[in-house]
Amino acid sequence: MTTETKQGLDQQTRDIVKATVPVLQEHGEAITKHFYQRMLSEKPELKNYFNMTNQRKGDQPKALANAVLAAAMHIDNLEEILPVVKQIAEKHRSMNIKPEHYPIVGHYLLLAIKEVLGDAATDDILNAWEKAYGEIADVFISVEKEMYDQVQEAPGGWVDYRDFKVVKKVKESEVITSFYLEPVDGKTLPVHQPGQYITVKVKIEGQPYAHLRQYSLSCAPGEDTFRISVKREDEENGKPAGIVSNHLHTSVEEGSILPISAPAGDFFLDQKDTRPLVLISGGVGLTPMLSMLETVITTQPEREVIYIHAARSGSVHAMKNRVHEITEGHPQVKSCTIYDSPQAEDVYDKVGHIDGEWLEETLPGKDAAFYFCGPKGFMRAVYQLLNQYGAAEHDIHFETFGPALDDIASA
Repeated sequence: MTTETKQGLDQQTRDIVKATVPVLQEHGEAITKHFYQRMLSEKPELKNYFNMTNQRKGDQPKALANAVLAAAMHIDNLEEILPVVKQIAEKHRSMNIKPEHYPIVGHYLLLAIKEVLGDAATDDILNAWEKAYGEIADVFISVEKEMYDQVQEAPGGWVDYRDFKVVKKVKESEVITSFYLEPVDGKTLPVHQPGQYITVKVKIEGQPYAHLRQYSLSCAPGEDTFRISVKREDEENGKPAGIVSNHLHTSVEEGSILPISAPAGDFFLDQKDTRPLVLISGGVGLTPMLSMLETVITTQPEREVIYIHAARSGSVHAMKNRVHEITEGHPQVKSCTIYDSPQAEDVYDKVGHIDGEWLEETLPGKDAAFYFCGPKGFMRAVYQLLNQYGAAEHDIHFETFGPALDDIASA
């Protein structure tokens, strides 16, 4: 992908923006929280684009603060943050964010800077950030245009939302249910990358705005249907129940229609790599891992694969029978199951959690590709263990649920 920026900022503007980095480090989350509160209060229709659960938890403001800070630090050369831009742009494309949304965001971001910093936000600082935001927005808009064009031109691809019918609903465990989705228009599906996600647009009776949620495709590419496997998020430890996941579990049935966006995401299996493949998942993080597993046994039938899954117990472990079928039918695939609180009838390989000694005994060696997904605490632990194991940084690939945070690799 080639992206050119205008590079139209004068040196004084750049110097002012870089000088605000310490301020952003101290007040960034306060600024972005204020930004979201005011913008969504005055523009409630934009709630269609945001996961309000992430708003309440503070994940969205933290992710935006990190992105703004990264842009300020690299304002001399925004090409440096293209990997971060592309990751966010994938999510924007999936949610159908358009160029006309950027001036709205810029307006409220500048207001938040002014109102949080007060007198410290001088006219020079606000003017510099207005120019800088325009430059940063241009980078996003340029990257996203390329993505929209690519998905539109791909066989079976589309932009905006396309109606899909639920043709099969399967309860996979006590908390995870799969939905098989078929396009209403009868046209072909694009071939997604194993590990990518789709955005589902859900309208719930009594709710004033639509809800957008990203769910990994748990199926291999090239099938006649898409499959998502959704965990029902129950109320727990003061955390409210998931509005969308509960709606899907209780109210969406076979025959229901769901608008979805085309597959997106930069976390997917490198099928050119032939080295041993290690897949590690926690809980519902198995969904992209299963897509990768289903893919590799077909496209790379000789490739050694080790799949490690951690769950509370067998009752919440989805698709364990399918993984067992794969390991039984493909001698190059080995699977390991770890249960924190196993039940009497459970079959498993380890009790408790993944640890360094067990990994050392289980993994095929350091020259391998490592992919993992799951809750944030699980992800931090796996990342640290792989580092201690000696896996090369460029061989470690992971995806977090919700807004992209930078605290997995830095923990």
